[in-house]
Amino acid sequence: MKIALDPYMHRHLSLPDIARKTADLGYRHIELSPRADFLDWWVMPRADRERIDEFKRAMRDHGVELATLQPMYRWSSPFEDERQAAIRYWKKAIEISAELGCTTMISEFGRGASPERAPTHIPGLNTPELCEAAFWRSMDELVPIFEREKITLSVEPHPEDWVEDFNQALDIVRMIGSPQVKISYIAPHTFYYGEDMAAMLRRAAPFLAHVRVADTFNHTASSGLRYIVNPPGAKVRVHQHLDIGQGEINWDIFFATLAETGFDGILSSCVFAWEERADDSSRFMLSEIQRYLAKHPRR
Repeated sequence: MKIALDPYMHRHLSLPDIARKTADLGYRHIELSPRADFLDWWVMPRADRERIDEFKRAMRDHGVELATLQPMYRWSSPFEDERQAAIRYWKKAIEISAELGCTTMISEFGRGASPERAPTHIPGLNTPELCEAAFWRSMDELVPIFEREKITLSVEPHPEDWVEDFNQALDIVRMIGSPQVKISYIAPHTFYYGEDMAAMLRRAAPFLAHVRVADTFNHTASSGLRYIVNPPGAKVRVHQHLDIGQGEINWDIFFATLAETGFDGILSSCVFAWEERADDSSRFMLSEIQRYLAKHPRR
């Protein structure tokens, strides 16, 4: 199993310093989420030859590896120009991942078109059905490339994606039917995914490649009044990425189920909430992950 750090709270550091910081914090693997100087949100990668080589040298010098790379492009946009741009950016990102020796790429099913082109007050432009149809067209183009490059794509349903329910997302991954396409389980999204965390993890086991660890509160609790949003009925998706123990995830059930199912993929610390204590949070998360893994050893 690879335990990785998502260094988003350290994103002000250069890429070589990210490699150094990751090692200093006790991790040996990096989960590189979007950043402006490498794979930025929605646009062509900014990772030129100099940056790639510099990052590779720094990882080698500090004894860390790139476990995952996360592009975020509009591959589910019903607007064909946006979707085709996303495919072009994905192809470049796959080249970069291969160059870095990173064999797992992670992403989200997506929210469809850019909000400027499909505003929420104009119905019918960004329906789940149209987004899904666009996603399938993108899979037709990209899956053969992932298979050729022997790179795993692990996708996650995200709050506000065209698919939020984990079991529905898993059905889509199963239907893609490629050994290179897997699913991610994001612990802080648990209460959007469904009611039974253990059952979801068990069902996903043959397809589960990647898990993100952070805590969150159950927004469905207290008769749906855990969060009060004004005006009532506003369309929002509130969730947190907190340190273990600061929310309501049952971590014993989580890690015991991973152990029961023999999970041996990538497990990443993905806390966003504490930039003012990013080092302490990252060290604490590694210690807690290791403690729970020792408490619930893989069968």
